[in-house]
Amino acid sequence: MASPDRASGVGGSPEETELSITLTLRMLMHGKEIGSIIGKKGETVKRIREQSSARITISEGSCPERITTITGSTDAVFRAVSMIAFKLEEDLGAGGDGVSAGRAPVTLRLVIPASQCGSLIGKAGAKIREIRESTGAQVQVAGDLLPNSTERAVTVSGVPDTIIQCVRQICAVILESPPKGATIPYHPGLSLGTILLSANQVRG
Repeated sequence: MASPDRASGVGGSPEETELSITLTLRMLMHGKEIGSIIGKKGETVKRIREQSSARITISEGSCPERITTITGSTDAVFRAVSMIAFKLEEDLGAGGDGVSAGRAPVTLRLVIPASQCGSLIGKAGAKIREIRESTGAQVQVAGDLLPNSTERAVTVSGVPDTIIQCVRQICAVILESPPKGATIPYHPGLSLGTILLSANQVRG
């Protein structure tokens, strides 16, 4: 197996490098998006798990936002992100038949430790500008930390193809710059009330 140290060849073929690395990607999603990804009786998320071979977990809770965590080889994670992006686009365009003339942009919000955001932005914003220009996606790194955490939201929007390229590049940066210090993960609206409520919520 390739050694994880050889992750520097990111500019080459992403398919060949980093296959031995396990990547975890956290995304912040609203209730409607979560419903779209889970699908009826969990069929959609089951299909994404099977076809991407990534592990996908969705945080419990009745708050409007929830965290979707995708874990697996970099390849599996990108396949899952790709399927999620296309599913969200499909639901945004629902009502039209097939491909609508103006494709609505899809937005994914990644949750990334603040200590890695500096590498993502780069000196004087050079890295993030390079990612925007090479992928055509919109990328915004939130200035503030998410409540009670050491993580920030990184918003990526565009058509699915550009989003997937953008997520690949973001992951390449965060794989090269591990988080510094302890990371306190963000939990949306976590209070005793939601914990008690979620125990009774069997349906997504």
